[in-house]
Amino acid sequence: MTSFWTGERVRLRAVEPDDWTAFMRFAEDEERLGDLLNPPRSAESFRAWAREQAAAKSDGDCFGLVIEAVDTGETVGAIGSRQADPRAGWFEYGVTMGAGHRRKGYAAEAVVMLLRFMFAERRFHKCGARVFAHNEASLALHRRLGFVEEGRLRDHVFFAGRHHDLVMMGMLAGEFAELHPMREV
Repeated sequence: MTSFWTGERVRLRAVEPDDWTAFMRFAEDEERLGDLLNPPRSAESFRAWAREQAAAKSDGDCFGLVIEAVDTGETVGAIGSRQADPRAGWFEYGVTMGAGHRRKGYAAEAVVMLLRFMFAERRFHKCGARVFAHNEASLALHRRLGFVEEGRLRDHVFFAGRHHDLVMMGMLAGEFAELHPMREV
């Protein structure tokens, strides 16, 4: 039997202390792409963060996972449920991919695995994602997966010296089930 968390291209797993170098690279990639600009962080701060994440107990609805390439075992990205309201039945998630691992199908497969868990196992009704309006690749990925644009927050975030729009994307559990049927585990 194959693990629920292993697909054709990726395996989702918990953060381990040694993952700090990958997360440091992801932060550098985001800065180079102009998505986020934060003050420089020390290697020790990334080490401490990874140790903390590795020891953290998940509440079941909000958690972070590493995206690992099945063929190489390399850490290629991260995905997680960031906010959740079980009573109302919605959650938001985020995904980031290392610069050298984009447009290879890793993110799409990881997102489908996460949504399958949240919709089928945790019984959520709706997933939301916030995407920078200038991030055409991420918008296209979400549309391919079945997300629809639900709104746009104009000049909502400030980075790289100016304000940017934030696109609100959403998908309902029923829409997901039609597009991404359950696979056998």
